[in-house]
Formats: sequence, C-alpha cells, structure tokens
Amino acid sequence: MPWGILEDKHMNQVPGTIILADQTDVPAEYQTIPRELLKHGTGKHAHIILAPQPSDSPNDPLNWPTWRKDVILLIVGLSAGVVGAYGPMLSPGFVEIAGALNVTVNTLSQATAWVILLIGISLFIFNPIAKKIGRRPVYVISSIIMLSGSIWGALAKDYNSFLGSRIWSGLGMAPYEVLVQCTIADMYYVHQRATRIAAWNMFLLCGISGGSLIAGYIIEDQGWQWTLIWCAIIFGALLPLVILFVPETAYRRQSYQQQLEARHNRDTKSDTSERKDTTSEKEETARVETGVVTEPKESYLKSLRLWDGIYTDTPLWKIFLRPVVVFFYPGVLWGFLLYGITLSWIVVFSVVNAVIFTAPPYNFSVSETGLISLSPFILTFIGEAVSGPMNDWVCLYLAKKNRGIYEPEFRLPPIVISFLVGIVGFFGFGATVHYQTHWTGPVLCFGLANMSLALSNASVFGYIIDAHKELSEEAFVAINARNLLTFGLTYFVNDWLARDGVLAVFNVLGSVFIAVNLLTIPLWIFGKRMRSFIGRNKALDRFMHED
Repeated sequence: MPWGILEDKHMNQVPGTIILADQTDVPAEYQTIPRELLKHGTGKHAHIILAPQPSDSPNDPLNWPTWRKDVILLIVGLSAGVVGAYGPMLSPGFVEIAGALNVTVNTLSQATAWVILLIGISLFIFNPIAKKIGRRPVYVISSIIMLSGSIWGALAKDYNSFLGSRIWSGLGMAPYEVLVQCTIADMYYVHQRATRIAAWNMFLLCGISGGSLIAGYIIEDQGWQWTLIWCAIIFGALLPLVILFVPETAYRRQSYQQQLEARHNRDTKSDTSERKDTTSEKEETARVETGVVTEPKESYLKSLRLWDGIYTDTPLWKIFLRPVVVFFYPGVLWGFLLYGITLSWIVVFSVVNAVIFTAPPYNFSVSETGLISLSPFILTFIGEAVSGPMNDWVCLYLAKKNRGIYEPEFRLPPIVISFLVGIVGFFGFGATVHYQTHWTGPVLCFGLANMSLALSNASVFGYIIDAHKELSEEAFVAINARNLLTFGLTYFVNDWLARDGVLAVFNVLGSVFIAVNLLTIPLWIFGKRMRSFIGRNKALDRFMHED
C-alpha cells in the first residue's frame, strides 16, 4: 500500500475498502461478478462504480432524484442551523440577562452547560428510537420540542423557569447534531457524501456563530426574550416543512450479493412469464425488485406517514449499548477526540466572550459583542465551502492513484490544513487578548478556530461513515458524547479564566488541540489493519450488527 498505509495480511476484503473507479485491478469482492452488472454513476461520474450499490426499488433513497435528496438536506440543514444558534445565541447578552434574572454570569453560563449535558444524554434516547422506527418520527418530535422550548423560554419570569426551558430544548437539539449525518449516509453515495456533510456542517456551524451575531442586536433593541421568540417563529415555519417534505430515509436494503441473486431470479421468472403471457408488460403500475418481493413506487401521501414500520429486529437494549462499544473503535475514538475537543474548545468562546469583550480595554456593547461572531460566520462558511469538494477531490485522486481502490483513510490528508489553522486560532486568541492588541487580533483568531473545525468536519464524519457505514448512528452518538466533556468545561471555565488568565487557559486548549490532531498520523498508518482486526472479531461482529 502506498503513502505509508500498512496493508492488511489477514483479509482479502477489509471493511470500508471499496472500488471507487474503474481500473484494471478489481478487488476480490467483485472479481466473480461481471462488470456490466455493477451500477455506475452518471455524467462526469459515469466512470465511478456506485458505492453502496443501490437496489432496483424506486423507494430506495439511493435511487431518489438528486433534487429531492438536496431538498431534504436543505430542510434538516436549516433546522440544524437554528439548533446550532439556540445554544450560544444569548452569550453576547450574558451580563444583561444575568442582571434581569438576578443571577451571576457564571450561574447563567451554567445554564448553557446544562443544555449541552442534556444533548449528550438525549442522544442515547433518540438513537435507539431512530434505529428502530426510523429517522422521520425523531425529526418531527425534535422540532416540536424545539418549538415548545422556545416559547417556554420567552415566557420565563425567573432563572428556574428559564433553566427548565433550556433543559427541555436541549432534549430536542440532539437529533440535528447526529441524525443528519445518518440521513446523508442513507441517501448519498460515497463520492457525494463529503460535499453534503460539509453543507450540513455549514448550516450548523454558521448557526452557532451567526446566531450570536444577530442575537446581539435583538437583545439590545428588542430584549433578550425576543431571541427565543424569533426561534419559535422559525421553528414554527420549519415544522410543516419537516412534516411535508422530509420522508423516511431509513431503508432495509439487502446485501449486494443478495440483490444480484434476486435480480437473476427475477429475470429468469420474467423470461418464463413472457412465454406464458405477453400482455403482462402492459400493466399500468411498473413493479420493481428490492430483494425477494416486488413493490410499487410509494405515493406522496403514503410518504407522509409519521411511522412506517420497524427497520431493525435488534432489541433496544442492544442498540443502547452499541454506542458504548463502538466508542472504543480506534477510528471512532479518534473522531471523538478531534471533533469533540475542537468543538468543546469553540464553545468556550461563546461562554467567555461577553466577559472578555465587555470589559476594558475593549468595552464592547451587547451588539458589538455579537458582531464578534461575524468573523467565525464568514470563515466557517469559507471553510465548509472548501472542505467538502476538496475532500471528495482528494479521495478520488488518491483512489485513482491506488488503481481504483478506495480506503477511508483517504479522507484524512486535509486534516493538515485544519491543524495549522487551529493552531493560529487557539494560541493566537489567548496571546492577543493577554497582550491587549487591537480587537481585530482576537476576533480574527476566534474565526480561525471555528474555520479549523469547519475544515476538519468533512474528514472526521466522512471517515466514520465510510469506515463504519452500518454503525454510523452508533458512531455519531459516541462522538457526540463530547457533550459530556463540553458540559464539564463550560461549567467552570469562567472561574478558571478568572483564576489563571486568558493566556494560560488558551495555551492549555491549544496544546490539547495539537495532541489530538497528531493522533491522525497513527490512524493513517494503522487504520486499515485496525479495521481488519474489528472485521475479524466474530463475537464483536455478532453483537454490533443486525440480528
């Protein structure tokens, strides 16, 4: 294997390794299958063998028109954006809101910590539900919780009621932090995913940074309650869109070999049928094969059902335990550390910015403190716009150089760019605030730290989806257990900042950021062998895969 990736010596076909482009050398899993039976992409991707291979059913989300998939992604992406804004949007007005609720700034920041904790806990509730009965009911329930939580928060008269509304809303925020990645894996092929993951992350991260930007003016001009009223208005508009235009994307698709066998059986039966009755071709409703039985194309009204059956026979207790087990998969643990720690460090900004920038030497107003978020908003947008296409291009390029064989590790090289950008962001913020430079210094570094996360997301989530496709929901729950880490950090960060100073705090954050990014090197080298080890563990395979 070129470029330092160690080849596995135990398996002919390592889980996650696939053929991505037509070349003379074909991996073992396809050597016995005629090439003409493999489905290819269209247009400029006509040379790419589709992975995963779709069924013949028009109800298979992989077979839906691209415009339909993108509409679904747009709706859940917009919802994710508002969810992203919901947590940190009040941060520019922390001093003012704390006064209105008769609590300290540190106590108010702990409300944000509790929101983050509830997100982490609710992941373990919604993941088994989404795995068992599908994504659609979870999306609808989540949107209803966010709508009701926004209304409750806007009407809160004291801190206890305000805290209750934040905790309730935290329960509904979790699905848009996890299930969107799973929905992308349901609908898109490997060569399409990184761009869509980048688009979803753009919505989420722009919501995180853009929410504070807008909320600063709302708090100053209309009052802090109106930030929650506007959230209620937006969720009230998005809820009907989720109900009407986001159908179920979970699908029980047979294995590739089973699909080919079923297709062969269908063709054999078709030849016999034609000899018996040539008029059968005139049926008004075309019927196609998904595995063993035929099915008509689902109507729009049928797609509006909130619940459409069971998508796995696995008991709920086992689904609940799987994220705990998959957490210790090397690739997932790497994703938890890289994504979780970087995002947790960025949340720190939202907690401390009001304390830093409303005090001397900056003396910003609430709206000016909100304007700080313009930097991460712009740089996050640029990072997400660049990272997805760049990640897909790197994968296609390396697969071509590797004789058409794709490895999930091909997602990792762009981490180098996010690594360098993040170093400047975290260390630069602490230094510029400590030495009291012009406000453009810390504001730019704030944006670069966010851009680092935006650049790395396509690599992290792309790698997890490609290396552990069947366990993507469980893997994302494990990664988003970082909310427990974020809860602990945001709960005491203001006290830490007051005790040791901003330079010491962000030097520690930057050093940890460097350490977790360097873990990408052993993953690049040993990743394929670790995937092989997991794939060869029969007991683990029986527990982690569908019954």
